Amino acid sequence: MKSPFEGKSGRSCALLAGTLAALTLTLAGCDSTPNERRAAARNAGRELDTLASSAAHKLARVGKGAATYDAANRARRARPLDPRQQIAMETKLLGPYSGQVNALTPADLPNAYTQFIREVRAERATWTDRDWDYARAVYQRLNDQLKQIRLDMPARYEVAIRARQAEWVTLQAGHTASGISNATKVQPK
Repeated sequence: MKSPFEGKSGRSCALLAGTLAALTLTLAGCDSTPNERRAAARNAGRELDTLASSAAHKLARVGKGAATYDAANRARRARPLDPRQQIAMETKLLGPYSGQVNALTPADLPNAYTQFIREVRAERATWTDRDWDYARAVYQRLNDQLKQIRLDMPARYEVAIRARQAEWVTLQAGHTASGISNATKVQPK
C-alpha cells in the first residue's frame, strides 16, 4: 500500500511530517533545556515557513499553467471544425464503421467503440490538441447514436461500451494533464 506521502508533493509532506516528528521528540526530550527547546521550535518554524512558501509558489505556477492551457483550449475550440477533416478523422478512427454512425445497431455499437478506442490508443502520441478536438467530435457522434438506441441495447453491450467510454475519459484526462504540465513548465519560476 502506498503511503499518503508519496509522489512529488508527497516529498514535501514527508519532510513536513519528519520535521514535526523531530520537533515533537525534541520538545518531549527530558534532557533539553528551555533554550534548546525554544531554538528547536524556532528552527522547525523556519523549516515549515520555507516549505509553505515553496508549496505556495509551486501551486501558483501550476494554477497559472492551468489557466494558460484553459485559455488556449477555449480559443481553439471556439473555431469550428473543418468538415473535411472531421470526415478524415472519423474514417481513421472508426474504420469500417465510418460514415454509418447514425445507422449503427445495438449489436454494432460496442464494436464501433472498440475500434475507436483501439485507434485512439495507437494515434494519440502523435496528435495535436486540434486532433483531439476532431477525435472528441467522433466520440460525441458515437455517444449521440448510443442515446438513440440505448433502450434497445442489452446490458452486456452497454457494459462494454461503458468500459470504452471510461478509457476514453482516461486517455483524454492524460492528454489534458500533460498539456497543463507543459504549460506549467513555461511559467516563470
